[in-house]
Amino acid sequence: MEISESNIIDATISFVKSELKNAEGGHDWFHIERVYKNTLLIAKQEDVDRTVVSLAALLHDIADPKFNNGDETIGPRIASEFLLKHNVDSEIIEHVTQIIENMSFKNSFDLNPSFSSKEMDVVQDADRLDAIGAIGIARCFNYGGFKDRPLYNPEIKPNLNMTKAEYKAAKAPTINHFYEKLLLLKDQMNTKTGKRIALERHKYMEDFLKQFYAEWKGKK
Repeated sequence: MEISESNIIDATISFVKSELKNAEGGHDWFHIERVYKNTLLIAKQEDVDRTVVSLAALLHDIADPKFNNGDETIGPRIASEFLLKHNVDSEIIEHVTQIIENMSFKNSFDLNPSFSSKEMDVVQDADRLDAIGAIGIARCFNYGGFKDRPLYNPEIKPNLNMTKAEYKAAKAPTINHFYEKLLLLKDQMNTKTGKRIALERHKYMEDFLKQFYAEWKGKK
């Protein structure tokens, strides 16, 4: 017997909270919760399967490769096993796992993406919104501190033409990440709602960088 949408969402929330209770601060339950809320907001304006986008948002970072020795198979496998255990329809499971496998920024380096859907567009926008703006800045420096990276080094320039492999292996100062990812996200949004919200958050990051450099140079 298939489980009802409300019950599977509740069960998934409980599962994710438990799995991520000791996660790094930028990829913990609260990150998932924000992405889930962003997803529901964007989905209101899009013709998408609400169950698919909800489950994908909740499970998208259940085992982030960054914290699993780069293994990109663990997250989709855990998500699939969890949903199968709860008798979720096989087509929904397949769609959710495909979204988890393909929505990451690193996959934007692929010129011929292997998967796309309106549902992934929504969840991808929701996740990317949490990487920009005030929270995006906080998450960026939190992760940089977690990896013991310097805030900024004027002698190490951002790599604006990196490959997917170089992006995954990057160990540059935290400020470089703004140019190598965060400031690029505004123009990679898929939905009207995502694009609208991204504009304001992008401007906030630009203003932050201006202030950062002014303080770094002793001008303010």
